[in-house]
Amino acid sequence: MQALFIGQSYIDVTFITDEIPTGDEKTVAQDYAVSFGGNAVTAAFACAKLGILPDLLCTVADDWLGRMFIDMAMSYKISVHGRKVARSSLSFIMPHHGQRAIVRCRDDHYLHPFPILNLDGCRVLHIDGHQPDAALHYVKECRARGILTSLDGGAVRSNTMEVLSYIDVAVVSERFCQQLGMPNDQVLKMLRDKGCKVGGITQGERGMLWYEGDGPNQQLEALHVPENRVIDTNGAGDLFHGAYVFAYLKNPGASWEHHFRFARAASAYGVQHLGNEASLPLLTDVAAAAAAFGDPLQ
Repeated sequence: MQALFIGQSYIDVTFITDEIPTGDEKTVAQDYAVSFGGNAVTAAFACAKLGILPDLLCTVADDWLGRMFIDMAMSYKISVHGRKVARSSLSFIMPHHGQRAIVRCRDDHYLHPFPILNLDGCRVLHIDGHQPDAALHYVKECRARGILTSLDGGAVRSNTMEVLSYIDVAVVSERFCQQLGMPNDQVLKMLRDKGCKVGGITQGERGMLWYEGDGPNQQLEALHVPENRVIDTNGAGDLFHGAYVFAYLKNPGASWEHHFRFARAASAYGVQHLGNEASLPLLTDVAAAAAAFGDPLQ
């Protein structure tokens, strides 16, 4: 095990349409995609596509959607450690002009305790706050072992503040800041006070505000992808997380600016494709996107 990702699994149904029917109406989508979904889950698939195979602790149901999810993971050679739920979770996603509307159908009533895994050889733990009991257990265990811990703070969850005390790299969303009722600079200060060695706030098309160590807050601008090439921004943040985990595993001695620039290029590739699976880049795709949008990777 080189990396462990913990989260909630979904099957994502992404479709493009100009309108949602109401009442007794019908419409036909212009295009659609069906793929795996979930924050840490998508990040794990991104890491695998880039070339480092992770382990994934996620919800799995014994139904046809659950079996489809396992087939997807097997095709990427991801080791899945399932935590049983009664029904698979679904997301219905409608991208529209750089935004996306989402309806989630989620079963997070766990039928069994989370599995205890052998962490020998693990170098990174990445969590998204789902399965809060498992997240807290593994951040504590990894901190004790000196394993890098990473948090996708897309939202404030039940034990986020406690979990943050064991996180090395915390990259949160502007929604996270809004939920706390705090401006961005105060959130970064809070992350520093919690002991996060690297902290960031993703800002969509405006890039990311971040810091490393005792250094100042910095702005990493987003790569400019022409509007007519942006198809689906859903999952771009998850791809960003999976890509920086990969970059760290590949070159742990590099700066976090290097890791984040790599992840930024991966996301720039991803938004040009429909659905999570089509959005996953190869290394050559990341390099091509970085070069095409003005930030060649060294």
